[in-house]
Amino acid sequence: MNEAYKNIIDRRSVRNFNDIKVSHDVIEKIVYAGQCAPSGMNRQIFAFVVVENEELIEKLSKMNAEIMNSTSDPFYGAKSMIIVFADSNAPTYLYDGALAMGNLMNAANALGVDSCWIHRAKEVFETDFGKKLKREWQIPESYEGIGHCILGYRAQELSERAQRTSKVIYA
Repeated sequence: MNEAYKNIIDRRSVRNFNDIKVSHDVIEKIVYAGQCAPSGMNRQIFAFVVVENEELIEKLSKMNAEIMNSTSDPFYGAKSMIIVFADSNAPTYLYDGALAMGNLMNAANALGVDSCWIHRAKEVFETDFGKKLKREWQIPESYEGIGHCILGYRAQELSERAQRTSKVIYA
């Protein structure tokens, strides 16, 4: 089977990470794959923020949990993440950002790293603290949070994959 196809089929979202950090070299490769994602008219309207600071990850986790009225860790103990932003001035920004997130997760899997897309980046970066971070990171105001791509290594084996039941129509 073609390796690229196998990688797409085998990728899984992981929600339980061990304490081993992903090396910075591997994260750079994952980010580059995100930069290579297709975008409308090849605008490349992405911004990627790599977060490896555990205190900041914890703060962002708490903010994310508050948005969904929860006290659990929505980042599942991941020690690294890549936050994807896209310029909301572009009509395709949401789709472009989603493609970048997909590239990040597929690249992570190809490199032996587990990942999961965590939502609520938009809401987190609409808060005063989120806006402050965007300014510190020099992310323009028009850039909207698309998602948090959490990264790490699974703490336990995954259960068997659920049967795929999406409706497919050939017309």
